[in-house]
Amino acid sequence: MPSGLVALALGGFGIGLTEFLIAGLLPQVASSFAVSEAAAGWLISGYALSVAVGAIALTAATARLPRKAVLVGLVALFVVGNLLSAVAPSYPVMLLGRIVAALCHGSFFGIGSLVARSLVAPEKKSRAVAVMFAGLTLANVLGALVGERWGWRAAFWAVTAIGVLALAGIAALVPDGAGETQPPTVTGHSHPAPADSLRAQFRAFRSWQVWLTLTATALSYGGMFGAFSYIAYTFTEVGGFSPSDVAWLLMVYGVGLVVGNLVGGRAADHDRDRALVLALLGLAVTLAVFGLLAGSATASVILVFLMGLFGFASVPGMITRVTDFAHGAALAASANVSASNIGNALGAWLGGLAITAGLGYTAPLYVGAGIVLISVIVMAVAARQAKSPARQTDHCL
Repeated sequence: MPSGLVALALGGFGIGLTEFLIAGLLPQVASSFAVSEAAAGWLISGYALSVAVGAIALTAATARLPRKAVLVGLVALFVVGNLLSAVAPSYPVMLLGRIVAALCHGSFFGIGSLVARSLVAPEKKSRAVAVMFAGLTLANVLGALVGERWGWRAAFWAVTAIGVLALAGIAALVPDGAGETQPPTVTGHSHPAPADSLRAQFRAFRSWQVWLTLTATALSYGGMFGAFSYIAYTFTEVGGFSPSDVAWLLMVYGVGLVVGNLVGGRAADHDRDRALVLALLGLAVTLAVFGLLAGSATASVILVFLMGLFGFASVPGMITRVTDFAHGAALAASANVSASNIGNALGAWLGGLAITAGLGYTAPLYVGAGIVLISVIVMAVAARQAKSPARQTDHCL
């Protein structure tokens, strides 16, 4: 494993902790600043919105800069944001720190995925992306423990320190010029690196395959997150678990994410489109069966693990797919992260509507299964079109 890839994974770990640990810290933060739970919730929703905006804005603004230098700058921004949160004297400053930290999230994973794949042989590109995202999935497992056992300021100081280590690691271990050359397209033929202009970056979005992949990403995340957002209620109100059980059940889900990420990366390097269709289909079936068997404690443990496994198995392949069809445009890679966050918001909203309509706490699972099933159809269409001889001239603009 290239040492630069380890540094990228450490950066992903820090960013993942920032995203996930806040859920366990909300009661502490709300109490410290004497704000309502709803107001404290903006530390999560404000972060997600900032990720979606920052992924596009910062990637576009840094299109002409060397990718290693951009990654160092993004991690520096991450450190500043978490430092603000750690020392925040008031809730507005805390929220500002969250927003600043979130701005780097999408661009880091978008640009970082291009750098990661450039560090290995072409036939291992999806596995390289999976290693980078391993930090993010591991953070999901540990985030609940950190939030439960540490005070919120100590937690953000720790994340700040991890950010400093990641910054030093990327600066020292990622080779200069990494990610600057154009990865081969799906046909295996190399192309000149895309021009640095913003216009050239946006030109990547002329491909139907890019849009189909982004759509499949948004729908797959939306289906999983729509179910995951209310999974604690499913466990306690349907499965009969106690509230204290939720933390370890979420860790089981997190372990599924880790396994799915690594297995999905390897499978995507073997037959990417087939692996993506099977992963999405597995997620749709898992969510539907979960809805049927949520009253069984044993089944719930198994199915929440499978939910994480199939839910993240598609991530490495989706990223390499969108960047291949975008001819290595960093903006398209970052747009994939934006698409996932838009999907998260859509899924959570639809799942909430189902509960409000009186359909019960298993309803988000069925809603999620339906959304992911649409993603399966979109991905199947994309895979079929990609096999057509006309794929290289398939443009929508």
